[in-house]
Amino acid sequence: MKPAVAIIGGGIAGMEAARQLLLLGYTPIMIEKSDHLGGHVGEWHCLFPDMSPAADLVENLKNGIKGATVFLETGIAFINRIRDTYNVMLDNGISIPCQAVLFATGYELFDAAKKEEYGYGIYNHVVTNRDLELWFGGREDARFPAKPSTIGFVHCVGSRDIKAGNMQCSKVCCMTAIKQAIEMKEKFPKAEIYCFYMDLRLFGKKYEDFYIKAQRDHGIHFIRGRVSEVGENYDGTLQIKAEDTLNGKPLKLNLDLLVLMAGMVCGKDNAKLTAGLRMGLDTDGFLRSRDNIYGVTDSNRRGVFFAGACTGTKTIPETISEARAAVLGIHNYLMK
Repeated sequence: MKPAVAIIGGGIAGMEAARQLLLLGYTPIMIEKSDHLGGHVGEWHCLFPDMSPAADLVENLKNGIKGATVFLETGIAFINRIRDTYNVMLDNGISIPCQAVLFATGYELFDAAKKEEYGYGIYNHVVTNRDLELWFGGREDARFPAKPSTIGFVHCVGSRDIKAGNMQCSKVCCMTAIKQAIEMKEKFPKAEIYCFYMDLRLFGKKYEDFYIKAQRDHGIHFIRGRVSEVGENYDGTLQIKAEDTLNGKPLKLNLDLLVLMAGMVCGKDNAKLTAGLRMGLDTDGFLRSRDNIYGVTDSNRRGVFFAGACTGTKTIPETISEARAAVLGIHNYLMK
C-alpha cells in the first residue's frame, strides 16, 4: 500500500480527491467537521445548467471512496511536520501521520443578517439561497408562502461589497439565482419573478443559454439595480425599493417572497488550520496558493496541496478539476 494522505474537508473536492487517490493505490484519510459528506452541494436540490440532481453527484462520489478512512464530526487540533512526515492531530486525540496533506475546506456563506437593509431575520418572508435549496429538497419552512404571486431575487448579497468586507465575486450567484428562479416558476407558473442584479456574470459552458431560456421560456424579469430598502406591509407581504438603472427610474414593488443570494466567503477556521504550517492567508482570507496562474493547487509548503473553494470562489466543474490536478501533484511529489 502506498503512503497515507490526509484530506481536510469532506465536500466534493475532498471526495473526488479521495476517489482519485484510491485509484492510484494511496490511503486517503478524510477529516470532516460536520456529520455528513457532500459539503454545501449536499444541501442543493439540482445543479445548473443541466438541472441534474445534486444528490446524484454526491452519491456517485460517495460510491467512489469506499475503502477510504473517514472521520465525521471531527476537527483539527493542529498540524505540524517532523522531517518528511506530517502529523495531523485531531480534536478527538487521534494522531494521523501522513506523507502529504490536501486542504479541501471549501467556503462559508455570507451571513445575510449583516445586511440589515434586506430584513433577513427581521421579516418573515425574507430567505436566502441556501434556505430555498433546503425547501426545494423537502424541508418545511414557515417563511415560504403557500402560493406566492410575486417573488424577488437579490444578487450579490455580501459579494463585491466593500462595506461587507468582501470585494470578490462569488462566481455562482448569478447562475444560482437564475436556476432558482426557473424552479420557482415551474412550481408557481402564474408568479411574477424579478431578479435584481448589478451585472450578470455568465462565463461558463451553456450559462448564457440558461439565462436566455429564463427570459424567453419562463418570462423572468431581470432588473439592473440594487435593492436599497425592504419593508413589511400590514398584511405580511414585503415592499422593496430599488432603482432600474437601465431606465433611470426608481422602482417600488410588493413581493410575497424575497430571496437573498448570499455569496461565498473564506472559512473562519483557515488561520487556525494553517497556523502550525506557517503558510499564511491571501488578502481575501482564503488559503494562499503558490501563485494564481500556474500553481493554484500548490501551497508554499512541500507536501501540502489545495483543491476547490478553500483558495477562492469556484464552480463545481472547477472544483472537480482542481481535485484531480491536486492528486496528480500529490502523486508526483510522493514519487520523488
